[in-house]
Amino acid sequence: MGRFDQAKMLLKIKKMQKELQKQVITVVAGDGAVKVEITGEQKIKKIHIDPEYIDLDDIGMLERWVEEAVKDAIQQSQKLAAEKMQPFMGVLSELGL
Repeated sequence: MGRFDQAKMLLKIKKMQKELQKQVITVVAGDGAVKVEITGEQKIKKIHIDPEYIDLDDIGMLERWVEEAVKDAIQQSQKLAAEKMQPFMGVLSELGL
């Protein structure tokens, strides 16, 4: 692959990374009690907890919902990133990245 082609490919990859930064995935747990928003780069943007679902006598349940939502959000974000970057994987290995 020539230098020009490498430069074009790197520009495409950087563009894809910017798209992943902008893409937001929303995951809900506990029938709406917890909502997590995460970007395609696995950066959590927001965690919302609906106070109507909070039972102060069972904080453990809230903790499980938050953990479940965060894990699911990360997993979905990783899957999205992998799908978007798949076409570039062969080229990246050729470039030593």
